[in-house]
Amino acid sequence: MLFVQLQLTMKKKLHPDYDMITVRLADGTEFKTRSTMKSERYVSEVDSTNHPFYTGRRQYVDTAGRVEKFMRRYGKRAS
Repeated sequence: MLFVQLQLTMKKKLHPDYDMITVRLADGTEFKTRSTMKSERYVSEVDSTNHPFYTGRRQYVDTAGRVEKFMRRYGKRAS
């Protein structure tokens, strides 16, 4: 068998900088990670402690209010 060795090089100034940032979650926990974001800090409003998918709590939309608003706007128009 013949093995061919290829030398792959990345192009310069093509890829964004990959620097350390601090991430703050909604519950107050912080951790450091690497990212291509330009800022040094990222604050998340949603995480697994408050997102309905993970918590099992559902938020119900006020459909009665929407129906009333629709009826006021379009419901009884003169033909």
